[in-house]
Amino acid sequence: MKEITYFYLQGCPYCKQADRLIEELCNENPKYSSIKINKVEERENRAFANSFDYFYVPCLWIEKNKVHEGPATKETIKKALDAALKD
Repeated sequence: MKEITYFYLQGCPYCKQADRLIEELCNENPKYSSIKINKVEERENRAFANSFDYFYVPCLWIEKNKVHEGPATKETIKKALDAALKD
């Protein structure tokens, strides 16, 4: 299982939607709850955020691979969580 790095902005409606989708998917599938998600507020961690190549939040990375960027759907978040479960 791999860790997800999740870049977000405080007050971003798309990030709040992604948070709700992650919570919903974790409630539906307990395996997702075991995934470590490292949430990084972009403004508070600029140097770290700038070391990743992305333009839009929410943005999810597994290691150095971008698995989601921009407005989320349940399907795109599920794909990211499924990718994190793979070894």
